[in-house]
Amino acid sequence: MTAISPDPVPTAAVRHPERPLRIATVQAQDVAGDIPANAAQAAELIREAAAAGARLVLFAEKFLSGYEPELIRTDPLKCAVQPGDPRLASIAEACRETGTAAIVGAAAQVGDELRVSAFVLGPDGGLVTRYDKQHLFKTERDYYRPGAAGCSLELDGWRLGLGVCYDSGFPEHARAAALDGCHAYLVGALFSVGHGHHESRTWFPARALDNTLYTVLANHIGHTGGWHTCGGSAVWGPDGRLLAEAGEDRRELVVVDLDPAVLRAARETETMLADLAAANARPAAPRALFTLA
Repeated sequence: MTAISPDPVPTAAVRHPERPLRIATVQAQDVAGDIPANAAQAAELIREAAAAGARLVLFAEKFLSGYEPELIRTDPLKCAVQPGDPRLASIAEACRETGTAAIVGAAAQVGDELRVSAFVLGPDGGLVTRYDKQHLFKTERDYYRPGAAGCSLELDGWRLGLGVCYDSGFPEHARAAALDGCHAYLVGALFSVGHGHHESRTWFPARALDNTLYTVLANHIGHTGGWHTCGGSAVWGPDGRLLAEAGEDRRELVVVDLDPAVLRAARETETMLADLAAANARPAAPRALFTLA
């Protein structure tokens, strides 16, 4: 595993990828609390995505157990991923056989604490790292502890920033990935029917355009952990426009090519990142406040 420096990379110094990267974002109904069954389904989806030419597959938040906070809290040995967990073996085998990387959502037990995590497996099937969700939703704070650091990956010349669900609601989170040189922002999530769907369709195009990077969402379908989820796993381009999306309630793979030419054109047209770097180089001025009588 090659560690990536957490220090931001100056935007002007970041090289664009030289060739497209085909990725898949997937959605499927999980089995509540059953990591072996969900891992087997994940392995099947990885093979399907690889057959379509994908180099990386993104899964929803806590896909390996379902969202299921009460099940995870009451039986973490069964419902959370443990260090060296053998139940990841079927996923690792699928990655190794196909040469495909995977980002799989799961609760993780870290000592006496639980985290909401994204496990990253490389094309050789090895566990590369674990990213822990930094922004916990209000209903999660009694169960989990937040992550302390962001995470960027590199694959085929592409730098990819990770997020989990509520992370994507904070513009600073995706901006930190962009300032670290990321070309895409990948988020496994749970968005529900109604307001959750509205949030996802607001946040993801905004994060894309604000940072001129691709944004990728993997969501749940069906019911999990008391939520009626809305599917709609999707990819937005670096201009904020929707490129492809899944249906709201069916098992589906969305396969998209991230294109360096499109990325470069967006950043030449929308220069916010470069302009921000220039603005940050100037001394900060005090903010003026005026009272209107």
